[in-house]
Amino acid sequence: MFTLQNSELKDVQEKVERCERLTFDDGVRLFESNDLPFLGFLANQVRARLNQNQVFYSVNLHLNHTNVCTAHCVFCAFARRPHEEGGYTMSCDEVLAKIEDAVSRFPINEVHIVGGLNPELGLEYYVDMFRAIRSRFPSLFIKALTAVEIDDLARRMHLGWYELLSILKEAGLNGLPGGGAEIFKEATRKKICSEKTTSEDWLSIHKAAHHLGLFSNCTMLYGHIESIEDRVDHVLRLRELQGETRGFQSFIPLAFNAEHTPLERKGEVGGYTDLKVYAVSRLLFDNIRHIKVHWTTLDLKLAQVSLSFGVDDVGGTNLNEKIMHDAGNETPTDLSEQSLKSLICEAGYEPCLVDSSYQCEEK
Repeated sequence: MFTLQNSELKDVQEKVERCERLTFDDGVRLFESNDLPFLGFLANQVRARLNQNQVFYSVNLHLNHTNVCTAHCVFCAFARRPHEEGGYTMSCDEVLAKIEDAVSRFPINEVHIVGGLNPELGLEYYVDMFRAIRSRFPSLFIKALTAVEIDDLARRMHLGWYELLSILKEAGLNGLPGGGAEIFKEATRKKICSEKTTSEDWLSIHKAAHHLGLFSNCTMLYGHIESIEDRVDHVLRLRELQGETRGFQSFIPLAFNAEHTPLERKGEVGGYTDLKVYAVSRLLFDNIRHIKVHWTTLDLKLAQVSLSFGVDDVGGTNLNEKIMHDAGNETPTDLSEQSLKSLICEAGYEPCLVDSSYQCEEK
């Protein structure tokens, strides 16, 4: 069998082949390597070990119920300040109408709901929304509200995170998206999103969700001002929590889209770095089964290539996605299920329809 070799990383390769856990220093060395084919080769070994020839996808609707937000994040082009022109907030009826329209056109199995930190929206708004969605669309997986939104709502409602999540789960919530993690290194985090939930609180909120039996994903925003060491630190802190709770279903690296943001002049990283982040993430995460590509931050062709760099999930159709597109992304906003399946099959893999619980559906 053909095997790639890299003398500088021979010890890391031996660890991967023996299924041994990689260290912080291993992660830094992998990121410092310019041998991208070798990194992909190693990552693909792990992907095949965990998921054989399957590649997962979902047919989902992105629903951003409000863009009104009190936080000032330098990487965001989506948010509007309270009372600023262009701000909006959907009513419960408008949310249901959006889902109804999507259901009438596509066989969606999941709705992904995230928005801004809107001080006008209280607990009743979200409870009514989730109950209405669950009543009208009982089979839909409701993945909603980042840990940052949960933290903001809990503080305003004078509730603990566990108590708030319990109420939302009772109303119909199935799981949390991974947004808001950005980068955990506090010195870097303060420069890009100083008003957001701290890294420790983000992790604690997901820990509470896991103890309640709520599914969740985790993310990392890369390609802004973070260092290689920041990336490795971020991944290993997620890996540590996963060792406690086993509650993260997938890890999703998110490439920074710079257009229309205060960091626009800095530019964006290229596909070389994108593929390296996916490969190294797959190698470091020995306790999270799925690495998901959020193709709206890249493009469909590069997302397809990422399947040879450790990725086993191409994400969803992402109908109506706005946050990345407001930052200048030009990928489709209404991708069909057949397009995703064709992308997977063309790369030589077996498509498997799931929602965020990763229970494969017959199709």
